[in-house]
Amino acid sequence: MSDHKIQQVAQLISDADALLITAGAGMGVDSGLPDFRGNEGFWNAYPPMRKLGLSFVDMANPGWFEQDPALAWGFYGHRMALYRATQPHAGFALLKSWGLAKKESYFVFTSNVDGQFQLAGFPEGRIEECHGSIHHLQCVKPCSNAIWSAEGIDVSVNPETFRAEGDLPRCPSCGALARPNILMFGDWDWIAERSSAQAVRLKNWIATVHSRQAKLAVIEMGAGGAVPTVRQFSEQMAQPQGNYLIRINPRDTEVPLSRHMGLAMGSVEALERISIIY
Repeated sequence: MSDHKIQQVAQLISDADALLITAGAGMGVDSGLPDFRGNEGFWNAYPPMRKLGLSFVDMANPGWFEQDPALAWGFYGHRMALYRATQPHAGFALLKSWGLAKKESYFVFTSNVDGQFQLAGFPEGRIEECHGSIHHLQCVKPCSNAIWSAEGIDVSVNPETFRAEGDLPRCPSCGALARPNILMFGDWDWIAERSSAQAVRLKNWIATVHSRQAKLAVIEMGAGGAVPTVRQFSEQMAQPQGNYLIRINPRDTEVPLSRHMGLAMGSVEALERISIIY
């Protein structure tokens, strides 16, 4: 990647009055989190699923909590422990410092359920997790719209089979099995209240940015086209004249408008190179 292009991106960020930070699954890869891109990536992280012929899409299905709770909680319990133990990479701190320096501040929109932005010190009130969070639970039924913190919940997972062992999390209201408050594939029982409240806060912030005719820079990282939620949202927010999209991804860096910029790089490398100039 040429220094000239990095300089152009750094200038776009410098000129912005507000930052919208958007992130997909690739954002966490530089922190050491597994890449579930394709079956091979998923099976390298969860070898027993290869033997069962189960893909990530197969496993990220709420039906397993009824059909095989130990398998379901083995998968999500392992991910919960992994995300808790993972230190967010240096790019998170750079983004936060840039956002805090802006006249109209910043907001985060992410499809990731790992809680890495919160772990990196971003406040809850400036994050929308559009697919929910593994660090919050709900009833499998569900018996109500209650969502509660998973803090203090530890699921014992056999490292050889990736199946949960012992007691599984339960709903405090009805005693039924609990599940992560995550939007899964084919999921009709996800309770969206927490994410919906986050979405309202983001919408209000965007409205304020627009009302003040502030320049918005959208910095998108690690958002692929397989689940295009983040890419589509980034493009929508960067559509108005005067707003810019900076798309950072080792692959799929195409941008819809000529004024936007794509960097074919990982998140940490790109953000650190930008920071040298910025």
